[in-house]
Amino acid sequence: MQKRVVPFVFCFGVLAFQMNAASIPITFTPLSGLTGGSPAETAVYRADLSTTGLASILSIAIADNSFGLGGASGQFSGFDLDAVKLSTTLCTTASCAASLPGMAVFNFSAAGTVFAPGAQRAPADPKLFGTDATGNKVDNAVATLGLFDGNSTTAIQGAFGFVSLGDGGSLAFNLTSAVSPSSLYLYIGEVGDNGEVAAGRVTVSDVPATGAPEPASFLLIGSALVLARIFAPATRQTLRRFRQGGTK
Repeated sequence: MQKRVVPFVFCFGVLAFQMNAASIPITFTPLSGLTGGSPAETAVYRADLSTTGLASILSIAIADNSFGLGGASGQFSGFDLDAVKLSTTLCTTASCAASLPGMAVFNFSAAGTVFAPGAQRAPADPKLFGTDATGNKVDNAVATLGLFDGNSTTAIQGAFGFVSLGDGGSLAFNLTSAVSPSSLYLYIGEVGDNGEVAAGRVTVSDVPATGAPEPASFLLIGSALVLARIFAPATRQTLRRFRQGGTK
């Protein structure tokens, strides 16, 4: 399989939760192949957290940075997160990451997450996919964020296994216990492998999250490592856009 080349640009964002004074960029590497449910079109990315320089990690946050470009509309707007895992195992393929048990330090309930829903692209739905009845919390019975099992479709009877953040939305995870970043890898999955023009700023911190990254600004307060993945024009031409009732 030909290796996918994805350019990365680092930028800084306002964080509504405390972080220490260090600021160290995180590099994500795209893994080969795809995984997920049916259709299985989740792209998986790996970050080596040993390079952060932090003594411990207590929270991880992901924020959409797509600005309405790429992907679908309505409840499927923004970055579509299939799963997030921490592991000391180095994987080079999406299938390897999907098979990892992962560290049992995530609480995917409302008590362990901080969700800030982003905007929907017209036509809007009552709430974003993978959220509860209020639209302000993740419904992990639908999102199943501990498993790379997302069905890459916008068909309501088929979509399952992920949460859509909305344009400018964000989701933070407070770990149940501090973890050492030494020899530790973070794996995240993007349903559809359509880029959504980067769909993400990813931050790690040694303190719990009490809010989520502010989507509109690019000023650093405290410390976090913010990654925006920007696709080159040639790559952008190959991105798949969601089709209502079809695959992502």
